[in-house]
Amino acid sequence: MSEFVRSRTMPALPEVVFDQACDLGRLDSWLPRDLHVHPDSPPGVTVHEDRTGEDAAALVRVDKEELRMEWGTRETGRYTGWLQIAGAGGGTTEVTVHLTFFDEAHAPSDSAVEQALEQSLDRLAEEVRLRADAPEGPG
Repeated sequence: MSEFVRSRTMPALPEVVFDQACDLGRLDSWLPRDLHVHPDSPPGVTVHEDRTGEDAAALVRVDKEELRMEWGTRETGRYTGWLQIAGAGGGTTEVTVHLTFFDEAHAPSDSAVEQALEQSLDRLAEEVRLRADAPEGPG
């Protein structure tokens, strides 16, 4: 089993960051470039991974009250993850992403996961910045 955690502070209110991060129709804007999420019957989604060319049945649960999103594969149990949003004061937000890979044989390398987490949080921060800078403001 491999676990990874990465956090990032973003200059926006928690609700703004949560809305951007947890919009199932816009996950591709910040997830690793080789993952593509296609909503099915909620909470079901299909995740296509370019690296393997495979589709995986997964579940995504979004809890707006707790500012949390959780996900994981359904049949295979290969991985799970969660994203937690928390106010950090002064109009900033702390975003934490946690991934667990249970099947080492199908897990990406540690360095690939670390790099993907860092790049994903960079892209999420940019999406949040663009939303906050839009003429109509957050919303």
